[in-house]
Amino acid sequence: MTTMTEASVREFKMPDVGEGLTEAEILKWYVKAGDTVTDGQVVCEVETAKAAVELPIPYDGVVRELRFPEGTTVDVGTAIIAVDVAGGAPAAPETPAEAPVASAAPEKKPEGRQPVLVGYGVAASSTKRRPRKGPEVPVQQASVAIQTELNGHGPATTSPAAASPAATVQPRPLAKPPVRKLAKDLGVDLTTVIPSGPDGIITREDVHAAAIPAEAPAPEPVVTQAPVTALAPTASYDAARETRVPVKGVRKATAAAMVGSAFTAPHVTEFVTVDVTRTLKLVEELKQDKDLQGLRVNPLLLIAKALLVAIKRNPDINASWDEANQEIVLKHYVNLGIAAATPRGLIVPNIKDAHTKTLPQLAESLGELVATAKEGRTSPAAMQGGTVTITNVGVFGVDTGTPILPPGEAAILAVGAIKLQPWVHKGKVKPRQVTTLALSFDHRLVDGELGSKVLADVAAILEQPKKLITWA
Repeated sequence: MTTMTEASVREFKMPDVGEGLTEAEILKWYVKAGDTVTDGQVVCEVETAKAAVELPIPYDGVVRELRFPEGTTVDVGTAIIAVDVAGGAPAAPETPAEAPVASAAPEKKPEGRQPVLVGYGVAASSTKRRPRKGPEVPVQQASVAIQTELNGHGPATTSPAAASPAATVQPRPLAKPPVRKLAKDLGVDLTTVIPSGPDGIITREDVHAAAIPAEAPAPEPVVTQAPVTALAPTASYDAARETRVPVKGVRKATAAAMVGSAFTAPHVTEFVTVDVTRTLKLVEELKQDKDLQGLRVNPLLLIAKALLVAIKRNPDINASWDEANQEIVLKHYVNLGIAAATPRGLIVPNIKDAHTKTLPQLAESLGELVATAKEGRTSPAAMQGGTVTITNVGVFGVDTGTPILPPGEAAILAVGAIKLQPWVHKGKVKPRQVTTLALSFDHRLVDGELGSKVLADVAAILEQPKKLITWA
């Protein structure tokens, strides 16, 4: 890469557009070398592990160089574009008075770094940055291999002569939460484990191997055969018969979160089938209400309201498990998550303080949430801090499911397809609109009684919507 030395050239670095994100993929450049840019002009769109975000340039000038092509994953803090500033302004780090909100602070003071998501202000806490790649980092440092593979730039070139005491400090080993817990249970120090997983990730097998006493027979046959099995599909890969899609961005983050949740929280799922004929009639009536004109009014709106009422009656369901402090954290607010399928994968944005909203306000928030998700413009902030979630699998014609909890939440409600079915109503078999609800919950903090009460309350409201008034 070319190194800019002119005093008038400034480098715009990849900001931390979320809370604690370490990398982002450049989806699209809106400018090219030679273009004139102005302060606040959007120059590119990037995708993080949570959402797609547009980045504005923080100063005026002429684009000198785009440092990375589209499709490249770049670490936070890495310069992505060089701009020749109009008027020959110095390239030294900006002072607080002139630093734009989306720019990165000097590397010598990482605790003062101010990268933010545009429009959301400066993050309340600083974020630790991953160690950088470079020829001065010794080959022993694990972060070199991790960063190089994640960014897709191939093996890093290192120089042993450039090693220094500060550079040889070992970073945190790369392992998923269930593997870390396994290592803790077995008394294995992850820094001593040799990773065999993709991208240098430590697997459960690696931990078990490290836990075997030295005098036990070494499992050489397993170790030598595993790579052969893993490489066999690649060796026989037929591009005409198979398509391989890199796992990254939202899909990669979702996969990691689901695996962590499934193997950390003990899931329990309960089901109930309910007659929602009266709820559907109420939906049709509400569509004619002048206070709801132009808003998104559908069964999901009343299901969301029913869940909020059930949480009000059973507030202990709205909680999370703090493993570090061995505490149950009871939330006195409800950030209602709504699972949404998008081209980039499944995301769960949430409606902040949903418990305080009237029905029209809840309808408006739901409409905005769905529209933003479909456009792929959901912000990282909108997907953080959820306390309970609804996933509507019924839109795909599915009767029900056993949903996995979003990390940090105690319950998730799955709503199945609403179908006309024979049902005993007032002593006679009649055709009624029926659906099946499924509630998954974390059995560490929600017992069967509490989970059953919440699910029963939601079902009761959907069968008799007037309870929205008497129970609210």
